[in-house]
Amino acid sequence: MEQLRFDGRVAVVTGAGGGLGKAYALLLASRGAKVVVNDLGSARDGVGKSNFADAVVKEIRDKGGEAVADYNSVVEGEKLIKTALDNYGRVDILINNAGILRDKSFQKLSEQDWDLIQAVHLKGAYKTTQAAWETFKKQNFGRVIMTSSNAGLMGNFGQSNYSAAKMGLVGLASTLAIEGAKYNIKVNTIVPTAASRLTEDILPPDMFQAMKPELIAPVVAYMVHESFEDSGIIIDSTLGFAHKAHIVRAPGVPLRNKPSDPVTIESVKEKWSDVTNMKNAKRIDKIAEVTMDLVQNLQDFEERSKLDSEHPSYWSTFSYNSKDLVCYALGVGSSVVNPSDLRFLYESHEDFSALPTFFILPGMSMESPVVADSMPPGKHADFTNILHGEQYLEIVNEFPGTEGEFKTRTYVVDVLDKASGAIAIVNSEIFQDRQLVLRTQQHIFIVGQGGFNGPRDSKNAVPVQPVPKRAPDAVVEQRTAEDQAALYRLSGDLNPLHIDPNVATASGHPKPILHGLGSLGFAVRHVLAKYAGNEPSNVKAIKARFAKPVLPGQTLVTEIWLEGKRAHFQTKVKESNNVVIAGAYVDLKNVVKEGNATAGQAQTQSSAGALKSDSLFAKIQDGIKANPDKAKSVGAVYLYNITSNGKTVKKWTLDLKSSLSVYEGEPKNGKADTTLTVSDDDMMDIAAGTLGPQVAYLKGKLKISGNIMLAQKLGPLLKSDAKL
Repeated sequence: MEQLRFDGRVAVVTGAGGGLGKAYALLLASRGAKVVVNDLGSARDGVGKSNFADAVVKEIRDKGGEAVADYNSVVEGEKLIKTALDNYGRVDILINNAGILRDKSFQKLSEQDWDLIQAVHLKGAYKTTQAAWETFKKQNFGRVIMTSSNAGLMGNFGQSNYSAAKMGLVGLASTLAIEGAKYNIKVNTIVPTAASRLTEDILPPDMFQAMKPELIAPVVAYMVHESFEDSGIIIDSTLGFAHKAHIVRAPGVPLRNKPSDPVTIESVKEKWSDVTNMKNAKRIDKIAEVTMDLVQNLQDFEERSKLDSEHPSYWSTFSYNSKDLVCYALGVGSSVVNPSDLRFLYESHEDFSALPTFFILPGMSMESPVVADSMPPGKHADFTNILHGEQYLEIVNEFPGTEGEFKTRTYVVDVLDKASGAIAIVNSEIFQDRQLVLRTQQHIFIVGQGGFNGPRDSKNAVPVQPVPKRAPDAVVEQRTAEDQAALYRLSGDLNPLHIDPNVATASGHPKPILHGLGSLGFAVRHVLAKYAGNEPSNVKAIKARFAKPVLPGQTLVTEIWLEGKRAHFQTKVKESNNVVIAGAYVDLKNVVKEGNATAGQAQTQSSAGALKSDSLFAKIQDGIKANPDKAKSVGAVYLYNITSNGKTVKKWTLDLKSSLSVYEGEPKNGKADTTLTVSDDDMMDIAAGTLGPQVAYLKGKLKISGNIMLAQKLGPLLKSDAKL
């Protein structure tokens, strides 16, 4: 790897007479920087003076480097910067490292102890940085490091003055990162834990010896190098480790049920567990995003309140990724034995996709109280007396991608009285980026809870449809595995009925049964293969009734009747001839009979909109023009599928075989030798070097199909763009 150097750069390091500051100064000087070694030479409480700075300067010069000493207080920051400008004519790097301690419990803390700590740590960093700021702006370059502490991030007994100053430095760095952005001034924060004058009699001797400043110095040196791109970040480093730290914010929750309600102390107490729930906490980088988030939350709250006024609702979130899709596909019988199933099992497959029945899961909301809350007086519903009776799924817009997050509204539209039991009709509306993308409906049968003189039917129910009275057009058999229920439950339905023999026996079954939705997944896969070209995006809607249970290891027989674009089906157990899924159908966008599907059957979303990666392909085209002989030597055609939210939004062809060109779209002549699928954001990260291509491939962020070895041949051609 090429050595990172600082030739021609001038660095000012405060508190550089020992410990961390000395390590920074020595390392930067060894890599070509001219260093201003600032140090008062005082003890850790700021008292006394010595010639520590002179000793460091001598060590640098003895090793052939350039350095000068500076003895000014950081509170007189302009004098430090003047030392750099007078001696070297410029300043490029400022490491605010100087610090002292005046530890006392808060009650015993004097105002002098408070003021002195703020002056050295916080005001000192302000003064030195402000003194250098104009020079940084004029030369369009600057690198600044603020030194915080874990005491600042988390607090520490006896260090109220110190922790306040150290957290203040985080805020200072965050704001300066914003103000310096357009001038190429990067301002970041280091949280070091190292052996120094400040910790020499605080840390245990063994720990003191292990916490060498030299283990942290390379981290800081990289953070002030001209190639370093981050700004406004916090890095915690010690013992040869480094960690990014940042402040996160929980999603939050409304403190009232509807906009017209008041916020009361009691409502705050009631909602407090949700207020402090960090499950889906996220990092917000800019204060403008906080405002936008608040506006968005208010709009969502008002819209939800309108919806909830129609039906009491339960809101939940559901996120998924490629691992979830593969696990689900295995749970519903996909197998590598069938080549057509590979697109559901291999995240790097060029046509990798979710099975349509996977998207029933966001509407399941197992923890939702809406069914129990909707029961008539004297009736109850819980996991001991409910059965899944019917299921409906409608794909409202485009077929969802291979990763994403949904917000789901679940509510009961009717409770029917069937004498022997009740049926709760449960609707779910599933949103992504505030757009309705899916609808589901469940019929939940509540055993023994009928007889309340309620309605028997509902206009809100999506009905099942009887199968045609003729021989089926297609029949598909598939045996389930003995472990099928154990595997399917990993997709979220952890009901012990599907795994625990004792629960199954108590429920009247010889052994744990397969989930009804597991059987439905098998059946819809069969329809997909026979009449949809195995293309999930051809599915518009699915409806089914669960008639009888299936035991793992039994064979499912799916009988299918095609009428127009509706595929009616029913599923039986071969061993008993019992119908287990009845009155079912799949509505299709396009009918593609088995054997008629062609390559490229999958529908991909195209977009003429500009993507961040567009500029990279323009750069690749320039590289080809500059090196046509190298391009021709590769002799291959590459197809890039650029995705967003798991969907392909743009395709680029890199033709190094015939036309030596880069153009948007699929190859004009023949097929690509190698297909690379990557998101727009990950493409940029790979190009920037912040995401290694090998790491991206192993994590499933970069998918390569076709001749994988040809991807290696791009490196010599693209040089600095080789990561692409």
